[in-house]
Amino acid sequence: MRRWPVDHRRRGRRRLSSWIWFLLGSFSVAGLVLFMVQHYHHQQDPSQLLVERDTRTQMVSPTRLNFTEELTSASSFSRQLAEQMTLAKAYVFIAKEHNNLHLAWELSSKIRSCQLLLSKAAMRGQPISLDEAKPIISGLSALIYKAQDAHYDIATTMMTMKSHIQALEERANAATVQTTIFGQLVAEALPKSIHCLIIKLTSDWLIEPSRHELADENRNSPRLVDNNLYHFCIFSDNVIATSVVVNSTVSNADHPKQLVFHIVTNRVSYKAMQAWFLSNDFKGSAIEIRSIEEFSWLNASYSPVVKQLLDTDARAYYFGEQTSQDTISEPKVRNPKYLSLLNHLRFYIPEIYPQLEKIVFLDDDVVVQKDLTPLFSLDLHGNVNGAVETCLEAFHRYYKYLNFSNPLISSKFDPQACGWAFGMNVFDLIAWRKANVTARYHYWQEQNRERTLWKLGTLPPGLLSFYGLTEPLDRRWHVLGLGYDVNIDNRLIETAAVIHYNGNMKPWLKLGIGRYKPFWLRFLNSSHPYLQDCVTA
Repeated sequence: MRRWPVDHRRRGRRRLSSWIWFLLGSFSVAGLVLFMVQHYHHQQDPSQLLVERDTRTQMVSPTRLNFTEELTSASSFSRQLAEQMTLAKAYVFIAKEHNNLHLAWELSSKIRSCQLLLSKAAMRGQPISLDEAKPIISGLSALIYKAQDAHYDIATTMMTMKSHIQALEERANAATVQTTIFGQLVAEALPKSIHCLIIKLTSDWLIEPSRHELADENRNSPRLVDNNLYHFCIFSDNVIATSVVVNSTVSNADHPKQLVFHIVTNRVSYKAMQAWFLSNDFKGSAIEIRSIEEFSWLNASYSPVVKQLLDTDARAYYFGEQTSQDTISEPKVRNPKYLSLLNHLRFYIPEIYPQLEKIVFLDDDVVVQKDLTPLFSLDLHGNVNGAVETCLEAFHRYYKYLNFSNPLISSKFDPQACGWAFGMNVFDLIAWRKANVTARYHYWQEQNRERTLWKLGTLPPGLLSFYGLTEPLDRRWHVLGLGYDVNIDNRLIETAAVIHYNGNMKPWLKLGIGRYKPFWLRFLNSSHPYLQDCVTA
């Protein structure tokens, strides 16, 4: 038989030992209390229990030990040792609380002996014998009786364990809130590699005036207003994410030269965005880059969102100090991105592109996997918004997004109405203007100035503004959840026209879900020297 080298055997012992303590640690507090109640009502002579169990275990073959079964078998000494050890651990806590350090030390010593015996049994692959178990179980039993003689009765023990449970629950809740906050911070933070890329691209834009002329030519291209072409809009300040959206769309298009991309960004990212899209080839598609600061009409006198951004109370809510209660109840809500004008720009598409008749809106965290031009020939039956519905689960219905205790909401909307997804939407801009959807949006934003109708994001006002004006699309057009759900069926992803990394785990972040990253990375121009330099740096 082939023998392991010494270091491999030691490594195997360490793994097995860790496994043993995981199994022993899996006894729940509830199980502990139940065992203590049983122990309190059925105290027997430990020797008698040992004799009974030894008689039963004589029929068990010692040659092939399954230690998991051994720990859960009612006829094994391993099970009795584990139960006695669990009870002894509880009395260690109680003894320390009563300042009986000597008893706590004695119990801890016996617990270590018990742990050592269990480890040896697992390593040798044979059950624990009567001779091995008797001195430890007898010693533990004597110490447990001693603890009870010290008036650590079952009532005291249960009260103590209850207080420990409450303390652990409080710590667990605090840790959960902290995890949510830290995850949100990571998701909002700009990775160093992207920041590096923006600096390099901005530098290129500033030192090469010839690119300014080329950008002006693109801005004046007649293709930008040609309704015979296929128009897409993206509102983002993330250069890499926007590039992947455009690249994946043109890579899967049957006729990429008929595609037109309208990108709006902010002042900070504008130069980098221009430099990137002017220096890369996107198969002849037309690309327009604009800055949101160009839209002088988007001001506080017209837009409720701009007014909220300037409002002292709103700024205090989103940017100010948070109380502990706020942090516990809604750590995700108080996020400045929900007042980002880029995030709300989707409600002003007809005003940004007054000459266009139909457009497809894409979020910057999507990847396109099929030709999207058939979307433009879909019959929306007079509706404004073509979107994939998300109400296969109950939590995607209207009542989960909106406050139906407010009569303004409950009197106008069905709480069981089906929600739908932003991220890949077909908008009929003629129908939009006719229904005056932007005015609807303004109305609901004004009604929610005290944040009593909904708490966060652009989807709730979208559900209100497009209510009765949304045409459901086939679910294969848009598959969501790649930014938070690790269990999406691969077949669903492979057949999707658009996959959406909605959630905090974006594919350009280190916390992105590993199995979904390749779908995004395949459309990233990783051979670009700036990207290589920035990732290396």
